[in-house]
Amino acid sequence: MKIIRTDMELETPLIDKTLQEAGHELVLLPDGISEEKLATEIEDCDILLMCYTPITRKVISSATKLKAIIKYGVGIDAIDIPAANEKGIMVVNIPEYAEETVAEGAFALLIALAKKLPALQNQMEKTAWAWPTQKWLAHDISGKTLGIIGCGKIGNSMARMAGLGFRAKVIGYDPYKSSEELADHGIEKYDSLTDLIKECDFISLHAVLNGETKYLIGEDEIKAMKKNAIIINTARGALIDEMALVAALEKKQIAGAGLDVFSQEPLNQANHPLKKLYEMDNVILVPHLTFYTKEAMNRLEVEVLERFDEVVENRPITIKSKDPRLQNQK
Repeated sequence: MKIIRTDMELETPLIDKTLQEAGHELVLLPDGISEEKLATEIEDCDILLMCYTPITRKVISSATKLKAIIKYGVGIDAIDIPAANEKGIMVVNIPEYAEETVAEGAFALLIALAKKLPALQNQMEKTAWAWPTQKWLAHDISGKTLGIIGCGKIGNSMARMAGLGFRAKVIGYDPYKSSEELADHGIEKYDSLTDLIKECDFISLHAVLNGETKYLIGEDEIKAMKKNAIIINTARGALIDEMALVAALEKKQIAGAGLDVFSQEPLNQANHPLKKLYEMDNVILVPHLTFYTKEAMNRLEVEVLERFDEVVENRPITIKSKDPRLQNQK
C-alpha cells in the first residue's frame, strides 16, 4: 500500500519503521507542502497520516484510493471532514495520548510567568544578578483564581494541578458541561465568559477550535482581564484574537502570556504578525511542543499503528473522540 505521512519534521520513528518493515511504500512530505503538490501525491494513496497540513476538498477530490485519514494528534480543524465523508473516507484522530502531558506544559508556563522566571533569566544574562526590588515581585498561585476555558480532560487535569496541588480557586467556562460535571473536578462553573474573565488572576485555554470558538478571547474579553492577569494557550492559536493580545501586552494591560500555539505556524522573527512577542520578557513562546514528551509520543505512535491496522484489516475504526464531526461518520 502507498502511505503518505505529511509533516515529516515531526519525527515518528516507530511509525515509519513499522510501516516500511511491513513492506508498504511510505512517502514523507514536508510541512508547508503546496495544495497542488499534495493533491498530486495523494492520487494513488491508500492511507494518509497527517498532523498540521491542511487537507482540503481539492486535495481529497484528487484521491482515488484513499481509505482513511489518520490525524496523528488531536485537532481536526485542518481536515475537510465533509469532503472526506462524501467519498467514503474515514477520519480518525488520537485524542487521549497527551492529555496529562499538555496540562503539565500549560501549568509549567503558568508557574514560570507567575514567578517571573523569563524576566529574571534575561536579567541574569545581562547583569549576572538581580536584587529584590519591586520590579521582581512575583505571585503565589495559592489563593489566586484560575479560570479554565474548555473543561475537557486537559482542562480538568489543569484544574487538579492548580486546585489540589497549589490550593488555587478554580472556576470554569464550558457551555457543554453541567455544574455537577465541573464540580466533580473541583471547578466552579460560570455561565458567562466575561464574568469568569473578570475574576481570574490566571486563565488557561483548553477549548476545541471550531466556528463557535474562533476568537473566543477577543478584544472585549482581553479588556475585561485584570491588569495582573496571565493567559495561557496550549489549545489552538485562533481561540485568541492574537493581534489584540499583542496590543494589550505592549500597553501593559495584562501581566503576561504563555503561548504554545499560533494561528500561523511556524513563527519567525522577520515578518510574522506576532514577531513583537519575541521582544517581551513577560511572554513565553513555545513552538507547539507541550505535547512532545517521550511518553506521550510513544502512546501516540502505538495508537496510530493500531488505527492503521484497523483500516488495513477492514475492521471497524475505533473513534475515541467525542467530537460529533468524527462520531457521526458512517
